[in-house]
Amino acid sequence: MDEESRALLCLSLTKGIGTATYRRLLERFGSASVILNTQRADLADTPGIGTRLADQLVRARDQVDVYVDKELALAREHGVSIITCTDKRYPQNLGSIYDPPLVLYVKGETSPGDVLSMAVVGARRCTHYGQSQSKRLARLLGQSGFTIVSGLARGIDTAAHQGALEAGARTIAVMGCGLGRVYPRENRELSERVSCQGAVVSELPMLTPPTEKNFPPRNRLISGLSLGVVVVEAAHRSGALITAHWALEQGKEVFAVPGQVDNPYSRGVHKLIKEGAKLVEDVSDIIEELGPLAEILSTDEKGEIQDPRSLALNTQEKKVFALLSSQPKTIDEITEESQLPVSNVASTLMILEIRKFAKQLSGKRFVKS
Repeated sequence: MDEESRALLCLSLTKGIGTATYRRLLERFGSASVILNTQRADLADTPGIGTRLADQLVRARDQVDVYVDKELALAREHGVSIITCTDKRYPQNLGSIYDPPLVLYVKGETSPGDVLSMAVVGARRCTHYGQSQSKRLARLLGQSGFTIVSGLARGIDTAAHQGALEAGARTIAVMGCGLGRVYPRENRELSERVSCQGAVVSELPMLTPPTEKNFPPRNRLISGLSLGVVVVEAAHRSGALITAHWALEQGKEVFAVPGQVDNPYSRGVHKLIKEGAKLVEDVSDIIEELGPLAEILSTDEKGEIQDPRSLALNTQEKKVFALLSSQPKTIDEITEESQLPVSNVASTLMILEIRKFAKQLSGKRFVKS
């Protein structure tokens, strides 16, 4: 980690330094490393800082190696990467919100394709109907090329991650604790599966416990990482509604899946619909509401949703990629259907494998990844 990244990590570990404070300091001093090396009097003279916060910054500067090295060692121990807001790996959607975290702890990998993400959230206590709808929508969104974002909580969140994993899609779990912990504990295995097929992320230091105060700020990251938020089930007072309100503040779309009128877990969702959230019955309802992105995620003549990843492919790659699905096909079958030379099909499949668009199974059979 270079000097500037270490300085950013140190600032993020300093109590009282959030995005707004960092921006004020950055505007005056130019970089995180300069901020840490600035005299106390100059720090205190910065609007919005004052003597108390200046003292904290000076103490952080004096202990920077201790703070940073300890946190980096914990991250390495748990297989976690620390990405600063200046890193090219920092998620594009998250970087565009008003108050993105200075650093993001990531177990797994971020991907440029995560710009096409949709959050699916809802109640921890939920009905079988809610769980099944969450899993169904996440699976269909994943098959359409979306990364599924949720909070790894019990109930609707768990079902959303499971649906994405079943679809072979990327999924991101945003935690309300440090990544040195897993919460809830029963989702430890699910957390590992998510990190292998996407990422588990947090803005909190590694050993931060899952206290109640951490979850409302966590919810702004769920919406911030996404183009919109789908609320499946939520009581009148629910964390999922907080996520929806964050989405509105961030200029994101809000979608709601209707439930039974006499179900208390439907009240929050129905309230969102009354307030103007888009009622969702199927994935097409979500895609139509996305405006210009609806052209990218359009359907073909059979009414099937085209995979938006094909936009990054050349003509030949698109042709082969379009023939892949969850049903395995041999090279001979793909060659016959594409009417391309077998050598071209073989080389194209190799490229698609490298880019993780396709996966080779036993017997040289291929499926869409």
